[in-house]
Amino acid sequence: MSNNISCFIILVILRDKKFVKDKKIIELKSVSVAIVGATGLVGREMIRVLEESGLEVTRLFPAASDKSLGKPVLFNGNEYKVISIKEAVDARPDIAVFSAGSNVSKQWAPEFASAGTTVIDNSSAWRMEPEIPLIVPEINASVLTKKDKIIANPNCSTIQLVMALAPLQKRYGIKRVVVSTYQSVTGSGAKAVEQMMAERDGKDADKVYPHAIDLNVLPHAGDFVSDGYTTEEIKLVNETNKILNSDIPLTATAARVPVVGGHSEAVNVELEKEFDIEEVKQLLSDTEGLILEDNPAGNRYPMPVDAKGRNEVFVGRIRRDFSVENGLNLWIVADNIRKGAATNAIQIAAWLINNNLISR
Repeated sequence: MSNNISCFIILVILRDKKFVKDKKIIELKSVSVAIVGATGLVGREMIRVLEESGLEVTRLFPAASDKSLGKPVLFNGNEYKVISIKEAVDARPDIAVFSAGSNVSKQWAPEFASAGTTVIDNSSAWRMEPEIPLIVPEINASVLTKKDKIIANPNCSTIQLVMALAPLQKRYGIKRVVVSTYQSVTGSGAKAVEQMMAERDGKDADKVYPHAIDLNVLPHAGDFVSDGYTTEEIKLVNETNKILNSDIPLTATAARVPVVGGHSEAVNVELEKEFDIEEVKQLLSDTEGLILEDNPAGNRYPMPVDAKGRNEVFVGRIRRDFSVENGLNLWIVADNIRKGAATNAIQIAAWLINNNLISR
């Protein structure tokens, strides 16, 4: 499992709590952190990524619902007991990272913010609020200020998409995007994984999906709305344009597939300017946080099985779309629990800490 969690944390030196940024050694500021939803699939991964980050966390406050109170949580070799969200608020941590659903975030994120804590929220609760920054650190962390007490983490599919679109937009401009997603069952939580594995073993399990997911593909990720699209598809459209500060026409189809390693996306982009395909590959290869895997002759291309447990976004199958002027096809894969959720959130925390944007 890779320990490189972001473009901001290039090399961690645990002995003296320093890390290298732009070839300079920078002191890490110690912080206290609450993880809200600490016992969930993403919450547990957030704790693991926080351990790997090398950030000097002086106090950890794992918080969750009443049914998880008192459960042990290991962090950096120490055991912590899960506490209530109210207790975590009262502890006044420097940062609270949420992965507990929109309703919990709507109720408790303002409570933390009022107590002086900076909130990084992984739910959809705040993403499209105009005054709330929606952040992928490699792209737009520079917009953050000390006044931002609630910061939104984008949807997992959006994060990996914009990681590849951002350099293309900057170099060539983007006229239109068509994306089809192939989303891991892990995006629906632990119970979805349990459903798939039970079906694989011929056993009964609680159903998260309306149909079998093992040996099947569901053109149904998120909830359907009145126009026939799903909430996952709408998130891709709205969040992408907010992050890129753009108004790019984008249409999406989101499907759920029986894999656990990560999400995959087939992306068709119409660029505004002419491009050279090798130049595009070099551009993406040089983008921090992206790994180019594009060797068709050697059968090398991004796959969820290889992305699992990694913090980077992988891009390949790069080729010209001859059906439209300046058309480009991409295949993008990332671990939706890592870069799509936990890693991105901890990257945001690292940016805040190391740019002195945590204030009380």
